[in-house]
Amino acid sequence: MKWRKMTGLLMTGSIAAGMLFGCGGKDEGNTTDTKGEEVQESTAKDEKEPVTLRILLAAGSGTGMDEIIDEALAENYPEIQVEWEMINWNDLNTKMQTYIQSGLPDIIVGKATDAVTYGKMGILGDLAGKPYLDNVNEVGTESVTVDGKVYGLAFDAMYQGIIYNRKVFEENHVEIPTTYEELDAAIQTFKDAGITPFATHFVDTWSIGNLAMQFAMGDVFSKDPLWGDKFRSGEVSFVDSPEYRQAYENIKKIYDNTWQDETFSIEETASDAKFIEGEAAMKAPGFCPTDTLYTLDENFDYGLFPYPNATGDAKLLFQADTTFMKNENSDKAVNEAVDKVFTLLTENKEMVGEICDITMKAPMIKDVETTYPDPSRNDIEKYADANEIVNVDIGNNQLQWGGFQDENAKAIAEWLQGDITIDAALKAADDRKDNSLQ
Repeated sequence: MKWRKMTGLLMTGSIAAGMLFGCGGKDEGNTTDTKGEEVQESTAKDEKEPVTLRILLAAGSGTGMDEIIDEALAENYPEIQVEWEMINWNDLNTKMQTYIQSGLPDIIVGKATDAVTYGKMGILGDLAGKPYLDNVNEVGTESVTVDGKVYGLAFDAMYQGIIYNRKVFEENHVEIPTTYEELDAAIQTFKDAGITPFATHFVDTWSIGNLAMQFAMGDVFSKDPLWGDKFRSGEVSFVDSPEYRQAYENIKKIYDNTWQDETFSIEETASDAKFIEGEAAMKAPGFCPTDTLYTLDENFDYGLFPYPNATGDAKLLFQADTTFMKNENSDKAVNEAVDKVFTLLTENKEMVGEICDITMKAPMIKDVETTYPDPSRNDIEKYADANEIVNVDIGNNQLQWGGFQDENAKAIAEWLQGDITIDAALKAADDRKDNSLQ
């Protein structure tokens, strides 16, 4: 299944899956002497010195990505060995703080926002001018570029909004809402039918933080793309921003219309199962393409729409996701090996397609064909054709995740559960302004 080019953003159409590129060294040739005997030619200078790379995998952990890359390296660059360390993405910031003191791994695999955060700290290598970046979609590279320096190789992407159960919407004759009033009407229709409007799993506070940025993109950054910079300069604040207050209130609306007695204890898989069974009409937050729903029910039919904003012109959010970064301080041999790995990741289209089929994310590598099913694809292309998709990194690159958005999410969770007021939650964000960007 192919992603075709999308207006104003991307997804380039896929062509046939590519061949393997960039062998790690030529095969030793055979020659025949005058007696017809084969003589194996081999010299020390043709042998590749073995190199061991340390890779910290925080995005894509548990998907089998490491095994696929190992297999491709063994075929193309057998001199490169990899020691993998796999962690949850939520633990990356803590792990990086430790490694900043003791020495970074050679490659860090996180998200595009991590490339910006750590790139600004001066600990990541600049990939600008590397030939392999020609194989990466420009919008992906733009997401990891700061002041002309490219701090990562954007490997895949996803779209964010609200996932909806098509069957539930159709059976209850509900149209996709575009305004707050239409959303309120849809919520009431589902409640009258005994259906929980939103499936949530707020035990994962990252889901709250994600919603906060989704809503901020709709009401804050859509009006002022430099809001985060103005926040740091003292021109604006969370407490005094009606738009940011509305973003928090949107989260409260979802909380008021979900399974409140479960959301701070239920895991995402259990929440998704109830959503698939029709117990809830919408999933918040929603990421597409998604492997979680497919794993539970490969025939489940769902779509994606942007959470409505005050002006009725909300857009789907695009986000470059899995991103490969390299240590700024690696030696020459390691740098050359890292470049070979990055070349493999951008030229071996078959391998990229295999990884994206497992993770069910849209490839940022050009001309890659994927086969995974995605019921939301037509919705995404509709918004793309109407130029109604915006890059969420506009907000993420001004207000970093680690130490700021994630901590804000914890304060929002306290507010939702009645432990603090909304003003206290907003002020908590203001109080950690110094942590908003490294």
